[in-house]
Amino acid sequence: MATFHFDLVSPEKLAFSGEVDQVDVPGVEGDFGVLAGHAPVVAAIRPGILTITTGGKHEKVIVLGGLAEVSEKGLTVLADVATSLAELDRAQFAATISEMEEGLKEHEGGELDNAIERLDHYKSIQQQLSSTAMH
Repeated sequence: MATFHFDLVSPEKLAFSGEVDQVDVPGVEGDFGVLAGHAPVVAAIRPGILTITTGGKHEKVIVLGGLAEVSEKGLTVLADVATSLAELDRAQFAATISEMEEGLKEHEGGELDNAIERLDHYKSIQQQLSSTAMH
């Protein structure tokens, strides 16, 4: 299988840089996979789980929004936050969801819609983390 270069960058660090077989990205308009030779595209990413496949091994990273750019140089994801599953504090993640639920009472109108959408994304990530496929 042909490989391509992938960089995953967050404000805190370069989370990943190297040659990969495939990257599955949680896009705002739907999840999409990138292989070598993918057409150029820029897409917004939503909070979700990004999967990096190299040599038959899968590495999963939680991303909380950002941008993905596919070019002739490969794929670059500029993530607001990028946390590998090994680094994730699941108890803290669950506490964040609880805080978000409590905070819904403070929002109204379009702001409430955005808060609910973000909470739904976090709950989706939590559900994926709990599934047997993630272990």
